Amino acid sequence: MVKYVVVPAVSLALLAGCANMSETQSNTAKGAGIGAVAGAVLGAATAGGNKGKSAATGAAIGAGVGAIGGYIWSKRMEEQKAKMEQATQGTGIDVARTPDNQIKVQIPSDAGFDVGRAAVKPQLAGVLDKFAQSMRDHAATQIRIIGHTDSTGGDAINNPLSFERAASTRDYLVARGVAANRITIDGRGSREPIASNETESGRAQNRRVEIFVAEPQQVAQGTAR
Repeated sequence: MVKYVVVPAVSLALLAGCANMSETQSNTAKGAGIGAVAGAVLGAATAGGNKGKSAATGAAIGAGVGAIGGYIWSKRMEEQKAKMEQATQGTGIDVARTPDNQIKVQIPSDAGFDVGRAAVKPQLAGVLDKFAQSMRDHAATQIRIIGHTDSTGGDAINNPLSFERAASTRDYLVARGVAANRITIDGRGSREPIASNETESGRAQNRRVEIFVAEPQQVAQGTAR
């Protein structure tokens, strides 16, 4: 038999109130509301005799978890994005805000790496110099670097090459004062193309490095200005 769970009013109030909040406050409230819903469902599903009490308890716990989870778009993040956009003008490097409040910097091969190579090119080096300054100025952010390749060469070549490109980018930033413990790296080989590998222009788009910069929500709440 299907059982229904009544979502506690607190979660609905949190979500409904977002319209009257600042963007930072809204993100926090949405996280709390989503957490409350998830907590209520989990609490009811695992309850013994008193499902209503368990749902309410789960909602309260879920609201707390939701409020501190994820990333936040703070004034610092907006400032950092603006600096990165200024640093990349005319380079072919794209800077954007992702739906989950990260800064995504996409570096195509012609702006960063030669074909089949992982060494940072001079054009990218100049941009990373400016990025490093911005990242030092915003020490609360976390940095994730992901390398990619096109589909030529096979996985035996592409997988380590994509990782090496991410590692070269990390090492360049660390050499310029960005703390290594803030940076994680990964290589995706040719598994996540953004264009067709049937054309040279498409392959050039797929040979790329992506840098994600994010401010954890719990950090932002503790240092918001």
